[in-house]
Amino acid sequence: MRVIVTGAKGFIGKRLVEKLKQVWEVVELDQNNCWQCLDWEILEWNDIEAIFHLGAISDTTCDNPIQINEYNVKYSICLFMLAASRGIPVKYASSASVYGMTQTIMNPLNFYAQSKLMVDTWVEQNIKDFSHIQGFRFYNVYGPGEEDKVKRGQASPVSTFAQQAKETGKIKLFEGSAQFLRDFIHVDDVIEVMLDNDKGSGIYDLGTSKTTSFEEVGECVANRYNAEIEYIPFPVHLKGKYQEFTKAQDEGWKIDFIELQDYVQNSLG
Repeated sequence: MRVIVTGAKGFIGKRLVEKLKQVWEVVELDQNNCWQCLDWEILEWNDIEAIFHLGAISDTTCDNPIQINEYNVKYSICLFMLAASRGIPVKYASSASVYGMTQTIMNPLNFYAQSKLMVDTWVEQNIKDFSHIQGFRFYNVYGPGEEDKVKRGQASPVSTFAQQAKETGKIKLFEGSAQFLRDFIHVDDVIEVMLDNDKGSGIYDLGTSKTTSFEEVGECVANRYNAEIEYIPFPVHLKGKYQEFTKAQDEGWKIDFIELQDYVQNSLG
């Protein structure tokens, strides 16, 4: 039997595919070939056990709403409609970015976050059509496999700071980083929850429900590599577009989350 993974070449997708291949045959889709499954004949869908939809344009600074809508919204809904019509369970990546500056009112700050909220809204409106569907609002995911994201400037602070420390012996922190509090969750914990939870259909926060400041992350990584910390001005173009606080609602996930400090000290390369 087979499962579909979109975004299979991404940071979380690659890790998920490694885990799934222990049990299933995995159909790996990315931005270059993701549309092809929408044209499959009926027989090609008969042995699909589940869909894990992680694919998206995830650049929060992307200023092309047409492109984002095409991949993040239109494709997602087309894929979900096919899944619903065939009774195929779906698990997909939403994002904590839908909350914007608050954790109570949806106020997305960029086109990426808006696209995630649009898909969540569609799912909520059509959830009864699915045999099973779960959306997960990922918080700040970190862990092994972020090399490509580091190159694109989209990696977690953990991996970004580690790369800076190894290359230059210094870590650059924005001024005021003690006030930027985020809910950091290890990629393996994300995958464990996605694959094994007792929740019904719905959209859930996926984080640890604990916060750590960027300054604390920087200090932890600096200690790991014996690096210095350099404070730099906060970029003007990010003011008003940068989440200062994220903390997942406690959904009662039944796992022991990996501690960020333990990962940095014991597992970070």
